[in-house]
Amino acid sequence: MKKTPLYQDHVDLGAEMVDFAGWLMPIRYTGLVEEHEAVRNQAGLFDVSHMGEIRIKGPQATEFIQHVFTNDVTQLEDKQIAYGFLLNHEGGVIEDLLTYKVDPNEYFMVVNAANHDIDMEWLLGQVGDFDVEVIDQMDDYGAMALQGPNAQEVLQKMVDFDLDEIKFFTFVENVSLAGVNAMISRTGYTGEDGFEIFVQPQDSSLVWNEILRVGQGIVKPAGLGSRDTLRFEAGLPLYGNELSDDRTPLESGFGFFVSQGDFIGSDVIKAERESGTARKIVAVELLDRGIARTDYPVYNLDQEEIGHITTGYKAPTVGKTIALALIPAEYAKLGEELLIGVRNKKLKAVQISKRFLPRKK
Repeated sequence: MKKTPLYQDHVDLGAEMVDFAGWLMPIRYTGLVEEHEAVRNQAGLFDVSHMGEIRIKGPQATEFIQHVFTNDVTQLEDKQIAYGFLLNHEGGVIEDLLTYKVDPNEYFMVVNAANHDIDMEWLLGQVGDFDVEVIDQMDDYGAMALQGPNAQEVLQKMVDFDLDEIKFFTFVENVSLAGVNAMISRTGYTGEDGFEIFVQPQDSSLVWNEILRVGQGIVKPAGLGSRDTLRFEAGLPLYGNELSDDRTPLESGFGFFVSQGDFIGSDVIKAERESGTARKIVAVELLDRGIARTDYPVYNLDQEEIGHITTGYKAPTVGKTIALALIPAEYAKLGEELLIGVRNKKLKAVQISKRFLPRKK
């Protein structure tokens, strides 16, 4: 089992530790719902040091990124960030990730812990004649995410930089945070305002504890359990649930992050845009009592199995039992009913908008 630089801090806080993609990570400290509500109402602090970091450098860095990444980084200014995907040649999603543009010759990718080795192998395999270096920097950073409406109030007390200058999906380097050097981005995975913080591994514990000290009464440490319920309510996908290598981003409902340009897998995407997708991810609300968990079967009203649940919870903020389901496109229609297989029963559910939460600034 791998341990992040904050492992002992989690143990000292009484966190319940679990195996996540080969890492010992906190699933919860005091309780999933309590941590979820802290992020929605005040602020929560997450350890995200298990995420992977990959740097792309060289005279043809932009051309290489355009070749492997679905979003158009030529539209980015320096210090802006784009969300998008690495696709295989069949259009399936190898990875969803954030790409930070340092300058036209240098990019910084933040990838999922479970896919880091796969991503490195894939990217190295695509270099070919491109004049670039693909550098694994996973061991070079400790990372944490401070998320919630009071995140800026707390973090501003600890930095020598006006955080108002960090707009959504932008970042700054070489900020003094609690006396150590940090890179800070205005990004996150919760649907709330907030920041992701990258420091040297040996500085992680100092920064983590200083945030909790400065934010006492406001910031709660939060685990992977609430991270998943928060991202789910916000309509954000999880690799292995909403995204997979046998499913295109259009089938998953994330075509907005796929450009019209040419990149690996773009021929499949262009064909889907012309003819439509065979499958779609839809949102449902359960009408009967029960919770639709990941991989539970989905049936049409004739009780024929047509798909499966990708994520499902009784959502703390929404206050409803909701889920996302992958089904054939012909069954995807707002207001139409489906059946969900839950513990040998078939429960009624109705298709609803995927916008579970009100839009936030």
